[in-house]
Amino acid sequence: MSAAFWAGVVAGYGVAVPVGAIAVLIAGLTARTSLRVGAAAGLGAASADGVYALIAVLGGAALAAAIQPIATPLRWAAAVILVLLAAHTARAALRKRAADRPAAPEPLIPAAPQAGVPAAAMTDTTTPTRAYLAVLGLTLLNPATVVYFAALVLGRGGTGGGVWFVAGAFLASASWQLLIAGGGALVGRLLTGERGRLITALVSSAVIAVLALALVA
Repeated sequence: MSAAFWAGVVAGYGVAVPVGAIAVLIAGLTARTSLRVGAAAGLGAASADGVYALIAVLGGAALAAAIQPIATPLRWAAAVILVLLAAHTARAALRKRAADRPAAPEPLIPAAPQAGVPAAAMTDTTTPTRAYLAVLGLTLLNPATVVYFAALVLGRGGTGGGVWFVAGAFLASASWQLLIAGGGALVGRLLTGERGRLITALVSSAVIAVLALALVA
């Protein structure tokens, strides 16, 4: 139980730490509305991560017996997928840093909606329920998350830790999203700025790479 839970925690931070449009939305909602709205939005993102972790665990458990004969090559395949995800995350962050050189300093919290984020989800009249459902739906639109969790679970022969792995992944993601929401403008400025995005992307890439190495070590 303990090992599976902590494996889920590490996996959850690995997928949650990179700061993108969702984190900017959470920080912006907190700054313009209230902590309740921002926290609800953060829990929506964490719930999506938990859903994808659950899908990966259930699918891996169902396939556990079938994949046992090919466990070794599957571990290597999963490790390669994770390394590619880590490299993609780092490369995208570095390319964005090189391309995005604003002429003026970035605002404390972006005033305009981010790309791919509905304007209705960013209004000052947003309720906690609306914020939760909007961010849950937006985060579920990222299929790379289920690929990430599936690679981890299948790389371990389909065991993955079951419900404890899912719980660890959800709580790790929730704690990170709530940190962004709870810090409001201060943490939002640090994490959603150009440097913050680069650092969190590189940290996430390192965590994912370590997880990949652990599969084949």
